[in-house]
Amino acid sequence: MNSGKPALRLEPALCAQGTLELPGSKSISNRVLLLAAVARGDTIVRSVLDADDTRVMLAALRQLGVAMEEANGGLRVLGAGGPFPVRQADLFLGNAGTAFRPLTAMLALSGGSYRLSGVQRMHERPIGDLVEALNAAGARIEYLAAHGYPPLGIEPASLRFDRPFRVRGNTSSQFLSALLMAPGIVGRAAAVEIEGELISKPYVEMTLRLMEQFGLATRREGWSRIDIAAGGYSSPGAVLVEGDASAASYFLAAGAAGGGPVTVRGVGENSIQGDVRFVEVLERMGASVRMGEGWIQVSGSGRPLRSFDLDLNHIPDAAMTAAVLALFADGACRIRNIGSWRVKETDRIAAMATELRKLGARVDEGNDFIGIEPAADGLRTGVEIDTYDDHRMAMCFSLVCLAGVPVVIRDPACVAKTYPGYFEDFSRILRRK
Repeated sequence: MNSGKPALRLEPALCAQGTLELPGSKSISNRVLLLAAVARGDTIVRSVLDADDTRVMLAALRQLGVAMEEANGGLRVLGAGGPFPVRQADLFLGNAGTAFRPLTAMLALSGGSYRLSGVQRMHERPIGDLVEALNAAGARIEYLAAHGYPPLGIEPASLRFDRPFRVRGNTSSQFLSALLMAPGIVGRAAAVEIEGELISKPYVEMTLRLMEQFGLATRREGWSRIDIAAGGYSSPGAVLVEGDASAASYFLAAGAAGGGPVTVRGVGENSIQGDVRFVEVLERMGASVRMGEGWIQVSGSGRPLRSFDLDLNHIPDAAMTAAVLALFADGACRIRNIGSWRVKETDRIAAMATELRKLGARVDEGNDFIGIEPAADGLRTGVEIDTYDDHRMAMCFSLVCLAGVPVVIRDPACVAKTYPGYFEDFSRILRRK
């Protein structure tokens, strides 16, 4: 767990109120950096997230020969106009799935020899669906340890594009996003066929919109096949990264549980991020939501929030926030179709169930669902929450202090993966005696 690591005690809060500026989206930042790196022309990227997951992407791109410099209030990425200049590299990618998965696919098409590794948890997260889809098209990717898992070795190969890549859709949408982005590095027309149910569809829609922003047209036939045009990527000149909608969920949930109003800036009604739909969960629970261009505001009803039974497959990250918010509900809540939690930074279904039970909740868990019944006599006080080196566990459980009890977050520094300043920002909206 988190034995021996520092802990943070959050004292009880009366309510949550205030306005916050969000950091840049991790998902958008890493996609934009990668597309800018292989595009023709230079791209100014503004509001890039500064956190562990983006730092490993930036370090990898520099190691692959992509030049970058500070310019005009952002980061200028000097596009390679195709495959990476460096054809041999040993890349360490931490626990950043948004770096590891797409780089695997692009490097398989880059004509070089590469080794990709990460932290131990990354080596426990499956990547076999992506690797097998690429190898079936002629790639030469080898598992360097356990079959189906990183670390990986990649050798030069000539891939075939005369038939579609095929990938299962029910493990991780990042596999599909990786296959969609990769052909553009060599300018080849391609197609990807999705087998079975596709999870986390909004993340794939985000990928397609960003590819088209970089000049690469796509065509989708439902969610069974996506065609990618030939031609490669071209710089749009400048890109502004939206605020992180997943990070917004914690503050918006605080507004619902703690009275509010709480306003976040940097993401709003026209967001390309799927997690902005977390506001639908809040409305279902009885909170008041207002949205505009680049902002969202949430206020609570002043009563226990309403219970819910929801399929949250489309917002798996924000669904974790909903699981903790269930502690504030007037009855049992259920979150369905979240099997992808099992292969994230930790087994999130098991971890969430364990920590919710510590607080006194009754929890029912299965392969792809979790049911939470709030403690009838109130939450236990001073509970120490293990975070499993998972940034979202730490951020979600910070909400517990709004139930009027202190809570201890072990290893709070794990939030550095996506939001190093989270606890400082969270404390700004808490109102205590």
